[in-house]
Amino acid sequence: MMLGQAIRRFTTSAVRSSHYAEGPGKNLPFSVENKWRLLGMMVVFFGSGFAFPFIVVRHQILKK
Repeated sequence: MMLGQAIRRFTTSAVRSSHYAEGPGKNLPFSVENKWRLLGMMVVFFGSGFAFPFIVVRHQILKK
């Protein structure tokens, strides 16, 4: 009984004491400050995913 209350007190105080930056784009794992860098990163990310099947098919066709 006492252990459960201690754990609950600790978790609620840990959540309350953690401070993260707030606002648009602050909770993302990449920066959105520079729009041209963001555009380049998105082109590389989505472009590689789009090109991958074509590269695999080309490899399979050219394979002996």
